[in-house]
Amino acid sequence: MLPLLQDVRRRAHQVVPAPALDYLETGSGQEVTLGEAEQAWRDWRLVPQILAGVGPLSSISTATRVLGDVVATPVLAAPTAYHRFVHDEGELATARGVAAAGSLMVLSSRVTVPLEDVADALRAGGTPWWWQSYLVGERAVTAGLAERAVAAGATAIVLTGDTPYVSVRTRTASGPVPVDEEVLAVNMARHVPRGADLSTALAQAPANLADIRWLHELTGLPVLVKGVLGGEDAQRCLEAGAAGVVVSTHGGRQLDRVVASAHVLPDVVEAVGGAAPVLVDGGIRTGIDVLVALALGADAVLLGRPVVWGLAAGGAQGVGDVLGAVTADLAHGMGLLGAADVAGVRAARHRVVPAGLRR
Repeated sequence: MLPLLQDVRRRAHQVVPAPALDYLETGSGQEVTLGEAEQAWRDWRLVPQILAGVGPLSSISTATRVLGDVVATPVLAAPTAYHRFVHDEGELATARGVAAAGSLMVLSSRVTVPLEDVADALRAGGTPWWWQSYLVGERAVTAGLAERAVAAGATAIVLTGDTPYVSVRTRTASGPVPVDEEVLAVNMARHVPRGADLSTALAQAPANLADIRWLHELTGLPVLVKGVLGGEDAQRCLEAGAAGVVVSTHGGRQLDRVVASAHVLPDVVEAVGGAAPVLVDGGIRTGIDVLVALALGADAVLLGRPVVWGLAAGGAQGVGDVLGAVTADLAHGMGLLGAADVAGVRAARHRVVPAGLRR
């Protein structure tokens, strides 16, 4: 983990109330998946190309394009819930930090301020954003939120596919997650049918392949599926109309002991075969982790907990600092690898090998 991330994590742990901190940091089951996520990126080794003529560090470009959106960095902000748990301004501050870093924000449907206000903050920074969608008990809630996201300027939908219901999470199993209905009602209440119970209407509901096309037809936007952990599932999603996939273990918060994102990424990239973007999250804590992900074929990566640590520790500035530090570390690693831009890293797939293996 980068020193800056270690510092913001320490400061976040000092200021975030215990129930919210447990919600942020918990994994499911015995937290095996959570515990393995960071190490899994360190299971890969890079083979640099020397005398590559990449020029000075200032000439290294981390800019890239993902699904048509141009960003200054392939290090994006993952969808994470309930930012007002850790900062009074919630997702508004996160949005300003993402904009300052020239990144892209995937806005969680569990956003705790009006989504249109977040969209305005991102638009002011010239920052693209995507909307994360769950299927919930009342389909009208999912549809209404997605339609509002489109009207507010979202450029893609990210359907979370690994959560037919919420798992038992280790550190919050003995007590309720600190979410009150007022927070949820900020965006969702208007879409719940009159007389319906809010908690029932918003409970997770299983999604299926047909929901990919349903969301696309509803919004007119490309739909990525998040939670893919195998090549076969990636192919199934694309055949059902997905415009891309996100390799993700949901932060180690759903099924425990699933394969680490870093380990399964090559299989997903091979199965997709360049037909659609492949993004990845899970345990990425340095720019070298990002470098490995790109060299394995990912188009971009997403940071979850580190962004929230930055928000808790320093608001918008903290978020921007986290994304900026990881991007700077990536640029430094790119030059040492012998790649002047992101395309050059992604073309270097023969130069990343499992630890202990030589080519």
